[in-house]
Amino acid sequence: MAEKDAYYRLALTYMKNEHDAMDVMEDMILTLYQKIDQLKKAEAFYSWSKTILVNMCKSTFIKQQKIIPLESASDAQHSYLAPFLSSEQRLDIQNMLIHLNDHQREAIELKYFHDLDYKTIAKITGVSIGTAKSRIFVGLKKLREIFGGDSNE
Repeated sequence: MAEKDAYYRLALTYMKNEHDAMDVMEDMILTLYQKIDQLKKAEAFYSWSKTILVNMCKSTFIKQQKIIPLESASDAQHSYLAPFLSSEQRLDIQNMLIHLNDHQREAIELKYFHDLDYKTIAKITGVSIGTAKSRIFVGLKKLREIFGGDSNE
């Protein structure tokens, strides 16, 4: 059940609404069944399936030509954070992340909202592990420069 919630939160992060997130998850399940023979190591299933989900989210998002500026996204679109954050904290984080480029924001969301490791983030985003780490490091550094704080926060 926890994995189902993790997939849903990941899809919701990209799709920005519950209906599209569920549609993409259904498509992912069909694709997993169709391509399961391409999986070489069973222990890689989780990261492999998340990579498929992210790629499907991105392609669906592009097909629908949805461009939703982060600052106009409603609280309902960020309900995946609700159990963890108050509405004020959600607004604070949302307002902070708009200062980052798309790559940095995506990497930071995958790392801190979805608790993924660097290897999985690299695989999902199609970059090297070093690039994934760099995007997170540079994004956090930029946030510290703008909002203050030390490197241990």
